[in-house]
This record gives sequence, structure tokens and C-alpha cells, in this order.
Amino acid sequence: MSTLSTPFAGLLGDATEIAFERAAGELRTGRPIVIESDDGATLVAALDGVTPHIYDLFREFGGARLVISAERAQTLGLKIDHSVALPLRSFDRKAAQNFAVVPYVPTPADWEPGSDAASTALDLCKYALLLPAVISLELTGEAALPADLFRIRLDRLRSPSPVFELEIVSEADVPLAGNIETRFVVMRGGPAPRDQVAVIVGRPDPAKPVPVRVHSACLTGDMFGSLRCDCGDQLRNAIARLSAAGGGVLLYLDQEGRGIGIGNKMRAYSLQDDGFDTIDANSVLGFEPDERRYEYAAAMLAKLGFRRIVLLTNNPDKIEGLGTAGIEVVERQPLTGTPTVENLHYLYTKAQRSNHMLADLLALASPMAAGE
Repeated sequence: MSTLSTPFAGLLGDATEIAFERAAGELRTGRPIVIESDDGATLVAALDGVTPHIYDLFREFGGARLVISAERAQTLGLKIDHSVALPLRSFDRKAAQNFAVVPYVPTPADWEPGSDAASTALDLCKYALLLPAVISLELTGEAALPADLFRIRLDRLRSPSPVFELEIVSEADVPLAGNIETRFVVMRGGPAPRDQVAVIVGRPDPAKPVPVRVHSACLTGDMFGSLRCDCGDQLRNAIARLSAAGGGVLLYLDQEGRGIGIGNKMRAYSLQDDGFDTIDANSVLGFEPDERRYEYAAAMLAKLGFRRIVLLTNNPDKIEGLGTAGIEVVERQPLTGTPTVENLHYLYTKAQRSNHMLADLLALASPMAAGE
């Protein structure tokens, strides 16, 4: 009689990727984890969501640290390219939270490079859509820790592979306003913790390059018509364009706020109200200018049988990302929204700092920018 381990061996996926996902899930709940290496063990918790009680327990130890990302440290005036650790005793919980997000704080003088374990924990936080800031404590001897804390070796933590397969969970016809015929296809799998949606508009012909829009979810713009961006306009214009072309695919990706999540997006909006642009606001919070990945979009297209596409975009990174992931972009077509007084700065930032191809649109909007 075979044991349970025999038929299931190797079927659960790559062990290091599983460990990464489980560790991120623990931090997402506010629970600490232990990251072990040949040099010792480190207790870490995400600053974003850690309970006051757990925070105070860390702070009781003189060796506890507050660790921030290189991007955040650079906005504070440190010319480094690695994470930074500061003595936790200098911060109560509220002060630590402010230090991780407030733009104008003094450049820290008492700091050291973040440990490998803490730096990996920052990556886990990003994956969990948390602020990239952690509290850490190097453990010595036999620490009296709860037995059910999640423990993992540092060398067993690896970000999920960009190569993966998806499964179609469900699909159904969804007629849209304007007499537009669509079919919503829900997919699951890969590194994303949530389901993703492909909206098949009309009847695209897989024998020809298929018109495609890769659209990152924007709750404020798509659902509520926010004037701070052009996302809602682009979404609706894309569906109309795909319908007029006789068929196409809109991929609706759960990558809110350039991949930082809705909570951090609201933090970034608050910073933008203080004068920061989209890119600098993300840096202040400790993120890269754009945390999105396009392997998921490529896997969705492949699952649908579309590998040659006409891409509706102004973003050169999407073209490159899809190409790298095996999708042939045979043509790019521009897709714009409506410039408003509220979103002009956002559009100029995309054009000037992210190389979005918006010259024609901004030329039309220039009188508005000048107040004419």
C-alpha cells in the first residue's frame, strides 16, 4: 500500500515558490515569521498591520530594527542601493508608521544595511500588497517563540516564476451597454493570489493578429469615474474599439495602483495632493516606479490561443513585457482618455517620466494646461 506522500510528490509545485507565497500570507495577516539561515534566525513582521502588542514585544529588545527599502531610503537622502535598518527603540508604533510614509523626515544618521532576511521580507511585503517596511529581530540562542510561528529557510524563499499555466475557472456571456457582445472568462493560477478576468469582445479571429487591451484594475477610475486619471475612459474606449474592430480581448488585471494595491494607492494619492507626481509618490512609499508584471497577461492570452496581437496602449513597457513573455506584438495602436484639469499632471508625468506615447493628446490639452 502506497503512502500519501508518494502520489502527491512533486504535484504541489516548486517548494521555494510555495514557501514564498505562504510567508507572504502570514505577513499579510499581521503575524511574524522566522527566517532562518546559516548565520542564525531572524524574526520579522510587516509594519503595515502589525498589532500594537506585537510591535511592543519587538521594541523591548535592544537589537530590534525598523527596515525600509532602498527606494524609501533614497527619498530620505541616503545614497545607497540596499535596504536600511534603524534601531526600533527610536520609534513608537505611530512614529515608525510615519517614518515609513511621511516624505519630509530628517535623513537618518544611525543606520546599517538591512540583513538578507529583512530585505527578503520587504519583497514578501510587496507581494502581499503591503507597505515595504518591516520590523526585525536577530534571534540568539533558544528564543522562547510560539511553536506555531511560520519558519522558513532563507534559501528556500524565492519569488514565483514568471512561467506558469492557468486554468479557466468559469465563463459566461455578459452583454454590455451599447449592444456590445462579450464573454467573461475567469482564470486562476500562477503567482497572483486573486482571479483574473479576460473579456472577449465580439468574435476575435485567432488566425489573425487579435486586438488586445491589457488594462490594470483601477477602482477609482473604472468604477467611480475618478478625474485623477484616465483609466475609466481608456477602459470604456477600449471595449468600444474592440467591438468596432469585430472582436478582441480586454485583459482586466488585478494590479491596482501600478501594482501596489488599493491601500498603498490611496497613500500615494495623499502624497500627490502634497505635490508629488505618481512616480515620486511611489518612491516615497518605498516602491519601484511601476511594480506591475505582464507575464500574467501573456499567460492569459496563451490560454485563449492568441499569441499574435495588435496592442492598444501608450505604454512601451507593456509592449516589451508581453514580447519578453512570448507574445508577438505586431502593431501598436494608441488608446487615450479625456484630458481634464484634474488629470493633466498625471498625463504629463506618464509622458515625461515613463515614456508613454501621449504627444498628440497633450498637444491638444496644452491650452487647458495654460488655463485658456
